[in-house]
Amino acid sequence: MLLSIQDLKVAFRLGERGATTLVPAVSGVSFDIPENSTVALVGESGSGKSVTAMSILNLLPDNARRQGAILYQGRDLLAAGRSELQGLRGREIACVFQDPMGSLNPVFTVGAQLIEPLIKHLGLGRRAALARAESLLAEVGMPEPKRRLSAYPHELSGGQQQRVMIAMALSCEPKLLIADEPTTALDVTIQRQILELIAGLKAKHGMSVLFISHDLGVVGEIADQVVVMRHGRVREQGPVAQIFSAPSDAYTRALLTCRPSLSDTPARLAVIDDQIGDAAPDAVPAKPALVKNPQAPVVLEVRALAKSFFLKHGLFGKREFKAVQGVNFQLRRGHTLGVVGESGSGKTTMGLTLLRLHEPTGGEVIFDGRNLLTLSDRERQAMRRRIQIVFQNPYASLNPRFTIGQTLVEPMTIHAIGADEAEREARARALLVKVGLGPEVMAKYPHEFSGGQRQRVAIARCLTLNPEVLVLDEAVSALDVSVQAQVLNLLRDLQDELGLSYVFISHDLSVVRFMSDEVLVMKDGQVIEQASAAQILASPQQDYTRRLLGAVPRGWVSPGSSPDSC
Repeated sequence: MLLSIQDLKVAFRLGERGATTLVPAVSGVSFDIPENSTVALVGESGSGKSVTAMSILNLLPDNARRQGAILYQGRDLLAAGRSELQGLRGREIACVFQDPMGSLNPVFTVGAQLIEPLIKHLGLGRRAALARAESLLAEVGMPEPKRRLSAYPHELSGGQQQRVMIAMALSCEPKLLIADEPTTALDVTIQRQILELIAGLKAKHGMSVLFISHDLGVVGEIADQVVVMRHGRVREQGPVAQIFSAPSDAYTRALLTCRPSLSDTPARLAVIDDQIGDAAPDAVPAKPALVKNPQAPVVLEVRALAKSFFLKHGLFGKREFKAVQGVNFQLRRGHTLGVVGESGSGKTTMGLTLLRLHEPTGGEVIFDGRNLLTLSDRERQAMRRRIQIVFQNPYASLNPRFTIGQTLVEPMTIHAIGADEAEREARARALLVKVGLGPEVMAKYPHEFSGGQRQRVAIARCLTLNPEVLVLDEAVSALDVSVQAQVLNLLRDLQDELGLSYVFISHDLSVVRFMSDEVLVMKDGQVIEQASAAQILASPQQDYTRRLLGAVPRGWVSPGSSPDSC
């Protein structure tokens, strides 16, 4: 056995000296990682999976308290000193984290960061280390590896940054790789490449992998063993075939059913708390989705929309980069237009250009009979309240210095909605109830909420202005599948109740299938395919669309059976 975690308990000390409180995060977790195997830790945010993994090399803050045993080749790492752990980190046990840009040093080149562990742990000279670094980049599929050695992290895409992190982790050929949500923020094709890369490197080097994720669809394709965690405890563990074909725990079954499917579109997504009896006693059963009118009036029409960026080229010249080229579509009242594509396809730039958060270089955006792209600043301010946007990152889109009440009241004050402050506050409280939060949160600050709750606040903030169109830019991509299901159900309910129209931008085709009536597929700034959601997913016409669909994780499929579409 390579590593064995036995009755691990982790708690965090909070408060000042003399008045400290221990808050448990992990309670009695036990599982094994055999040699040359992949073990997946699965659970929602707050389940304790990352705390468990980071306990192995004690990469936890100073206020963490660990108990139990973590045996690595017979050595108890909980009793290991700092120097012993430093000898293991990177050399025998390496880590790849979720956010590569947050893990790579922005002021050092890729080459400088790759050669550091080679010099420290293997004693290589600088020239030999650089040669080894180049071969590592080639091994992880980095294009032009020699040139990338002199690049800085910000000059690489997200997928390329993650490849650098994997190359760095593998530089000393570790026996165990800890991969903490390494594909969560990546589009489906890059995610597929990273998953295949990790599986291939595991087989080539004979190492073990501890793969942490909230998505059972992903771990079903890469794991040998699965450990399901919730609230700091192991709910179920076993071989991947057993967990997927016959899960014994209600929580595992709920995780498997709350993810949208590519094969059908239910009226609602399953929500975990409803399935395992944790729902609030006063929860109101949701109404089924309304049948949409295919002849509903067009609220937004986009004609030949274009956006270019001009980059410095040479000493005095400029080079045009066409981010969006000739996009056309119509959006009907109460309908959802899905926009999909890989990172860099232009889908987010298109959404921002609609709202003139990027100034367009051509085209028209017709709303209520007027071209939004030619309005004066005053006219645009009045029109902007009717078209709102929800951004991907709820942590960055809310002002940390404002209470939730201030966040919701401010836009109403700016646009003179409501007779007075009391009426605006009453409306804010009503909207918080509508998005599934209580009026008691008015006095709280964003840091007191989870990611899903913050996204609900962001949606409520948009609703304060009575918008007719919402642009949702990867609004659920950073959320757990369980929280994602709650937010998607909420968006469908609000659309049915208020007649909202959505431009839903996402790289997740299963989510787009659940939400959308029509789908645009974008590549290199252009729309290459456009049809109803069912038609696009059932019979895509373009190879690019077929490749996107083929990259969607399907989970575990029993040998001899045909892959399921969900």
